[in-house]
Amino acid sequence: MELKGRGQNRKKRSGWWLVGILLLLLALVGGGTYVFRMHSQGNVGKPAETSKDIAQSAELTLDQKVDKIVAGMTPAEKIGQMMMIGIKGKDVNDDSLYMLHEYGMGGVILFDRNMESKEQVAKLNSHLQQQAGQKVPLFIAVDEEGGEVVRMANDLTPPPAAKSLGTAGKPEAAREWAVRTSKELKAIGFNIDFAPVADVGSPGTRSYSTDPQVVTDFVRNAAEGFEQEGILYSLKHFPGLGRGRVDTHMDADRVQAGQQLLASVDFVPFQTMIQERNPENYFVMVSHLTYDALDSSSPASLSPKIITGILREQMGFKGLIITDDTEMGALSKHYDFSEIGVRAVQAGVDIVMVCHEYEHETAVYNGLLKALQSGELSTERVDASVKRIVRAKLLHLMK
Repeated sequence: MELKGRGQNRKKRSGWWLVGILLLLLALVGGGTYVFRMHSQGNVGKPAETSKDIAQSAELTLDQKVDKIVAGMTPAEKIGQMMMIGIKGKDVNDDSLYMLHEYGMGGVILFDRNMESKEQVAKLNSHLQQQAGQKVPLFIAVDEEGGEVVRMANDLTPPPAAKSLGTAGKPEAAREWAVRTSKELKAIGFNIDFAPVADVGSPGTRSYSTDPQVVTDFVRNAAEGFEQEGILYSLKHFPGLGRGRVDTHMDADRVQAGQQLLASVDFVPFQTMIQERNPENYFVMVSHLTYDALDSSSPASLSPKIITGILREQMGFKGLIITDDTEMGALSKHYDFSEIGVRAVQAGVDIVMVCHEYEHETAVYNGLLKALQSGELSTERVDASVKRIVRAKLLHLMK
């Protein structure tokens, strides 16, 4: 009986389908009035508005576009935008795509492990952008600094060390190299170069000079070169690594210099650039050194006194703040990854960088998302960072 009943119901449904088809044909013959009315009564059949649609809208201001895109993000998507990660391999694979799709990581940094030729890197960066599946494009960054910090030296033209340029005494050379480097990087899909170094008197060859005014002149010229070519750049490593004695890649270190000395020497290149340049064109990268006179309890990258108190409020920087790699020994030997990101964002950081291990990257992400869900991080605090990130992407990556 049950089978027969189902058959009878199917016959009844078939009859109604025939009636429906006849009505549809009549509507079409009559000029399509019925079909038009159906679609005019709501959003039926109307494609959803995308972030690209919003970005290209002539009716919205930049701030309105930013607000609208961020309002359409889930909490998980917002946290993803606040991270920059390293990946493994020379093309996208299941692991890197999982990080982009599952966690929505908003930025990627490449190293020599990912790079073997211009053609291969261009393909990788294109695949990353095409397959990320996110509402806004990826930041794709590289450390093409010069001297001892260069990538793919056999295929890209390695810039000279900052110290050699400073010793030669021609600040305009920093601009010329920034232009040349920017053109090469943009041609293969990068949109950020983590340079120039604004530290005064760093050990080795990474600093232009021990004189803050000389450093400032070279950094200013480099900034002009990057901006001319439309690539984002970074002043690093605030408040300055010049007084460090231990490489923060290896372990923590403390700077004993007083606040007045730091302000009159180490701060100068950063403060001058913040006063002179548009904050929408560059990042400030924060170091992992501890500066006893500024905050003896936390390294700079986790310090509200340094990031919010000095960089944001005292110096007035309104752009993007990013940590140095949080897998460096200065942090990873002393803090859990689940707390590093939370403390950095609480301090005022916009983007947390984790460069190597997927396990560490997911730990930072999960720590941040949990803190947002529990209220340890407020929605307002997270939204402030995500709006700065989306604003930069609209200005530089979604023209």
